[in-house]
Amino acid sequence: MVSARLPVLGLVLAMACVALAQQGKNGSAKTDLTGRYEGSAKNKAEDVITVSIDLTEKEGALSGTINSSHGDFPITGGAHKGDAVTIEFDANGSGGIISLHMAEDKLVGTWSAGDDGGALDVKRVAAQEGGAKGKS
Repeated sequence: MVSARLPVLGLVLAMACVALAQQGKNGSAKTDLTGRYEGSAKNKAEDVITVSIDLTEKEGALSGTINSSHGDFPITGGAHKGDAVTIEFDANGSGGIISLHMAEDKLVGTWSAGDDGGALDVKRVAAQEGGAKGKS
């Protein structure tokens, strides 16, 4: 009787392992950074800078645009490993870097470009639909 249950137990364990592996794959898809983030940054002079980041993550590569009250900057690269995010951008001919960590739907960290830099805090927002919002 016990020997007849062993194959069934083995099958149940194998199915549980497959389910856990699939859950791990699905979990990594939930941390995809693709989306729009809005918030603020501060520079060394403690000025508050309005920031929005349109970010695309595809096969581990980051691209997109940073729009701020100090200008618009193309994202030129970066990395996403676990909760750590690094975004590289072109700051009018010189390289800039943003080092962040994920906290729920927020990205929090620091930025630097040339001799300036400071804190940055942005939150994921819903995609805008071409001005269709607010109309009934």
